[in-house]
Amino acid sequence: MTIELARPHSPEKHHSHRDVTGGWLRPAVFGAMDGLVSNVALIAGVVGAAGAGRGAVLAGFAGLVAGACSMAAGEYTSVRSQTELMRAEIAVERRELARNPDGERAELAALYRSRGLDADLARRVAEGLSADPEQALRVHVREELGVDPDDPPSPYLAAGSSFVAFAAGALVPLAPFLFGASGLFLALALSMVALFGFGAAVAVMTARPWWLGGLRQLGLGAGAAAVTFGLGHLLGVAVS
Repeated sequence: MTIELARPHSPEKHHSHRDVTGGWLRPAVFGAMDGLVSNVALIAGVVGAAGAGRGAVLAGFAGLVAGACSMAAGEYTSVRSQTELMRAEIAVERRELARNPDGERAELAALYRSRGLDADLARRVAEGLSADPEQALRVHVREELGVDPDDPPSPYLAAGSSFVAFAAGALVPLAPFLFGASGLFLALALSMVALFGFGAAVAVMTARPWWLGGLRQLGLGAGAAAVTFGLGHLLGVAVS
């Protein structure tokens, strides 16, 4: 008689998650959409006031360069300030752990009790995590500040991705004029297609309906272009 031994179960393979804290997606998305919307609106306003021509090209190019630099500088300052604040709070937590380890351990145990562990288990978990001061610091920072002390966001990555994305978005409505377009229609059509496509792509990345994301970005861009074209037309008529 053959006896078959039960095979041990292979370790469970958990699904993986995409990085949502890397610091590049938000500025890249914001930069590209801002570049598209702001430059198509700027060009539409200039064309509405003075017609298509060299002025539209100069305005679009100036909007691209100035906007990309502004976005990069803003993202760098924002993320750098956020990182500096995070490091300052980590230093506060480090001093508190050195000054009052028993109180911090009790605080950690209370936190785990609030999450459903019984008092004895929460105490033992807190004691085990607090045995290593550096591990204890990481746990307190993650639990109390909600950040990963080992992976702070990079201001350089945020600034660079924002600059490149804004420039790429702003180039879309400018490109037809660089190749000799004499009217606004082609720039608007290309920009609307890009707005819808980019909005749909972002929606897919964030697990939302692609058509909803596309229509939302299309509506925002078209509205901005319509407003600035109308204002430009009114101002052009008034000045003339």
